[in-house]
Amino acid sequence: METKYAALRRSTEETAAVDSHAHNLVADGSAFPFLRCFSEADGADALAFVPHTLSFKRSLRDIAALYNCEASLEKVESFRRAEGLSSISSKCFQAANLSAILIDDGIEFDKMLDLEAHKEFAPTVGRILRIEKLAEKIINDESFSASSWTLDSFTEFFVTKLKSVADKIVGLKSIAAYRSGLEIDPNVSKTDAEDGLRKELSGQRPLRITNKNFIDYLFTSSLEIAVLHHLPMQIHTGFGDKDLDLRKCNPLHLRAVLEDERFSKCQIVLLHASYPFSKEASYLASVYSQVYLDFGLAIPKLSVQGMISSLKELLELAPMNKVMFSTDGYAFPETYYLGARRARDVVYRVLSAACEDGDLSIQEAIGAVEDIFRRNAMHLYKLNVANGSVSQITTIVDNSLSLSYVEKDVLFVRIVWNDASGQHRCRVIPAGRFYDIARKKGVGLTFASMGMSSFTDGPADGTNLTGVGEMRLVPDMSTLLRLPWSRDEEMVLADMQIRPGVAWEYCPRNALRKVTKVLLDEFNVTMMAGFENEFYLRKKLVSGEKELWVPYDNTPYCSTTAFDGASSILQEVYSSLKAAEIVVEQLHAEAGKGQFEVALKYVLCTLAADQLIYAREIIKSVARKHGVMATFLPKPDLNDMGSGCHVHLSLWDNDQNVFMGSSESNFYGMSKVGEKFLAGVYYHLPSVLAFTAPHPNSYNRIQPNTWSGAYLCWGKENREAPLRTACPPGVPLDLVSNFEIKSFDACANPHLGLAAIVAAGIDGLRRGLKLPEPIESNPAEYASTLKRLPTDLLESVESLAADKILHELIGDKLVTAVIAVRKAEIDHYAKNPEAFADLIHRY
Repeated sequence: METKYAALRRSTEETAAVDSHAHNLVADGSAFPFLRCFSEADGADALAFVPHTLSFKRSLRDIAALYNCEASLEKVESFRRAEGLSSISSKCFQAANLSAILIDDGIEFDKMLDLEAHKEFAPTVGRILRIEKLAEKIINDESFSASSWTLDSFTEFFVTKLKSVADKIVGLKSIAAYRSGLEIDPNVSKTDAEDGLRKELSGQRPLRITNKNFIDYLFTSSLEIAVLHHLPMQIHTGFGDKDLDLRKCNPLHLRAVLEDERFSKCQIVLLHASYPFSKEASYLASVYSQVYLDFGLAIPKLSVQGMISSLKELLELAPMNKVMFSTDGYAFPETYYLGARRARDVVYRVLSAACEDGDLSIQEAIGAVEDIFRRNAMHLYKLNVANGSVSQITTIVDNSLSLSYVEKDVLFVRIVWNDASGQHRCRVIPAGRFYDIARKKGVGLTFASMGMSSFTDGPADGTNLTGVGEMRLVPDMSTLLRLPWSRDEEMVLADMQIRPGVAWEYCPRNALRKVTKVLLDEFNVTMMAGFENEFYLRKKLVSGEKELWVPYDNTPYCSTTAFDGASSILQEVYSSLKAAEIVVEQLHAEAGKGQFEVALKYVLCTLAADQLIYAREIIKSVARKHGVMATFLPKPDLNDMGSGCHVHLSLWDNDQNVFMGSSESNFYGMSKVGEKFLAGVYYHLPSVLAFTAPHPNSYNRIQPNTWSGAYLCWGKENREAPLRTACPPGVPLDLVSNFEIKSFDACANPHLGLAAIVAAGIDGLRRGLKLPEPIESNPAEYASTLKRLPTDLLESVESLAADKILHELIGDKLVTAVIAVRKAEIDHYAKNPEAFADLIHRY
């Protein structure tokens, strides 16, 4: 079995993990007893029994093996004293392979180290703020007398404090379970909360908050801040030290909070596998979109079988992209090591067993390892990763962090947008200024930027966009990426906003979000998209004073020689895409001279558009690094094959592909929803082409007998049709899983192209449109009866100008600007046909 799952074992052992919940270390000489490393027990009497637990005996051997000393408590403690904190911490953290640690510093130990000190042992340290600790710090401050506090004055002070640190922390945490239990009333009255506060203030200082009404109010107020600032809320659930009442720590008590619409978008993390309520936690994560799970403390504190059982119970119902690793490390670096070591072993055991049972394939299990140890936490806590290391976004640990510290790691941040002509553009901000100002306030950009064409950096006539007026490019920090090919730089995609939080009507990313929201709200489905990137590699020749860009090679479709010749480039492209969390499904040489294709895995369409921009950036930049040019221009050589950006699309209701037909509903393999959506795309396709084939050069590619889709038709597995339904391996032959649009190329702004497709599909669903019969052979054979798709950009633009549906759903102002840019390009390239030659540098 070990041999069979060697790749899975390697993945669990080698993945650089994000430790998403831990606590501060203590300095040498701390009075905090080392036996607490192995147990939640407290006090000499209880600790005396710890050496008789399964966890202690196993963990002591693990530590002794790391230190290469005798497996006795005396020898381990002697080794620790001789080596000192810095040395043993280096050993433990290196063995744990942690790329980031997120620390709740709300629990106090004797001689506790501050957050900054932990950077000696981990690349990135983020802070998790414990809300009860903050409240107690405020109330216990000697500058405030008990008689001066009211609920309103406390709330104002508490909320102001939270907001002031919101951009310096990665999440909030509550220990309500320890104080009054998890049966929190999110609608506790202000009168009851005020009474609770008065009762707290009547006690001795320093006070420890225990009043349920006041804690419920405090929790609810904090959740409101968490929603406002997009901060996850960690909640202690399940077991812990004797200070809690385990009966009140079942996460099912949180139902009232989870059902409250105010908090439906607040990501709530149930800590400690909720042990012994792991099944209950798994259920909550399966039915509530905002619930996530963390299994730190349960691993490594339980026996091996206990750990395996707990993790299995979490995964019985919970989605794997909601389950996260943490060590719950505290006080001693060994706790971090033990948490990581045992988590890797237990995750391997559980996932390999799932493979044996047929629940997972090996590749799916490897993907789950990445999710559990790294990806889920990065996404939830808005961290950034490249090549296994995590760089700071919102992980500044205190106000004293200087801008020069940021610039030691990153020099520049590129704020990237894609304009109406499909060109990638960026503003570059020094990292210090970006993290200090631009990441929150954005940078100004002239309105004219969304009216520019591929031949001039000025707004086209008729766009209604000029140099008068300014919007702001506001970074979407969830897209922040360390450049794999330039490690001193990052890039981030931007939203266009007319004022803080208000989208500009011409913003392409918002246009796609807007139509996908309509699709979800009206029909409860989302669209997934996967792009195939075709491009040419060209090398430079200098002939006299003339610069020529010639094909990289002269080989046929899927040539082994072509791939071998470009393998060093393609290997780095693949590694860089992987570092950017962009999944490559396959690569091969295409039919053109020096032409290649990189196909990407389908993801949610909004993410697919973002990833397509990054994929193009990566491919072009890696090629340039190797001394060649990558061009995505649809037809760089009129005598060779064109380059498309075919996109595969499917419709989903949660985890169910609803484009695919069933025994109850099957129209050529499609469901009723699938047929209506595709029918909408079919009827609007001439207009959609103004977005997906948006350049005069695009129509040099869309020709009969070139697998580019020249006639208005559709077909099952018909690669000459512009719309092809697909039946990949594993799908029953009478069904289809998705459809492909051939008439999509890299001159398209991907957000606008997908927005047009979604808008067309919405119309098909609203009106219950029907598809004609499919074409099952080369459409050119039916040229006399089939309608030709637009043969030039002008025809597409005229169709779009008359298409009221696309104007309405995408936005009339944006569509008007797009039409004006298209008309300007039609006019320019008709008058300057030689200008096409320069476009290899723009696309």
